[in-house]
Formats: sequence, C-alpha cells, structure tokens
Amino acid sequence: MKLYYSPGACSLSPHIALREAGLAFEPVLASTKTHKLPDGTDYYDINPLGYVPLLELDDGTLLREGPAIVQYIADLAPTKNLAPANGTLPRYRLQEWLTFIGTEIHKSFAPLFNAAMPEEGKQIFRDRLANRFRWLDGQLAGRDYLMGEHLSVADCYLFAVTRWTKPLNVDIAAHTHLVAHHERVGARPAVQEALKVEGLLK
Repeated sequence: MKLYYSPGACSLSPHIALREAGLAFEPVLASTKTHKLPDGTDYYDINPLGYVPLLELDDGTLLREGPAIVQYIADLAPTKNLAPANGTLPRYRLQEWLTFIGTEIHKSFAPLFNAAMPEEGKQIFRDRLANRFRWLDGQLAGRDYLMGEHLSVADCYLFAVTRWTKPLNVDIAAHTHLVAHHERVGARPAVQEALKVEGLLK
C-alpha cells in the first residue's frame, strides 16, 4: 500500500494508524503546497481533489477521506483493536467520534489556515473550537482514550488535529483531560515514528 501524505496535515491520522496496525506501506510525500510528488509527478493526476490523505491499495484501488481510510486500516488488523467490529454499537460510536472530529474540530480549523481570513472571522472559529474542546474535555474525564481503555483510530485523528492548536493560537491549556490525552497518544512509539518520518520532531 501507499499512503500519500503531507507533513503535519490530517494525513498524520492514517499514518499513525498504519504504524499502530503494524502494516507494511510506503509513505509518499504529496505536498499540499506544490502538489508535486518527489519524482516530479503531478499529484492532481493521481488525486484530482489535490488533498491528502489518499491510500493506494496493493491492487491500485484508491481510497479517499481520512475516516474511511482509518477504518479500512483498522479492519486489516483486527487484533490491534483500533476499531470495534462492524455492525456493533461500539463501531457506530467510533463513527460518531470520527464524524465529530471531522466536522466540528477539523473543519473549524480550516479558516485559521486561510491567510485571507480577517482576524475577527478567525476569532469566531477559535470560539467555536473552544466550546467543542470544553465538551470534549469532559468526555475524556476518567478515560485514557475516546473509546475507553484502548487506543482507536479516532484517537489518531484527534491527535493529528489538536497538533494544530499551538501554531494557530488555540489555547487548550485549561482542558487538562484533552492535554493529557494529546500527550498520552503522542508518547506512543508508533506516533513518535510517524512524527519522525514526517519531519515533525524537534
């Protein structure tokens, strides 16, 4: 398999999931700025949408969208417990978390990356994120991970997007359970390896 990624983007989530699952894959740098691969290939020729992540399966099939990709990865390595079994209520809880992170957290960060967005507009989204993080902090009270005692692919996704808080001036220091979760996930060997490969470790 090949994972097309851009350093520090949301593609960090499936990158971590692949390493947690212990699956063989090739990480392929697909810069979201130049849209060129290291060999000069135009990334738009592979993914017309131009963004990451994109997972290319062994047979050449392309799988898009992070929440779908991480569930596929989890199902390839069921003994790693990265996702509950399909058809169970816990699986729908996982999908609930992936949807929440994608629509309420991830997408609320998008305007903060936009240099053309006025500061007053950015503050609206910082306030929205503050409200979501306040609720999320309460949900993490008394549990190590979003689904309980075991890391799931939802934790990988949450870790990837909360890495953006510091550079984008979103203060989460008061949300102690969220901060502890971020540090707990970040300390895992698979996460450290993904960060190292993407050049994100200082």
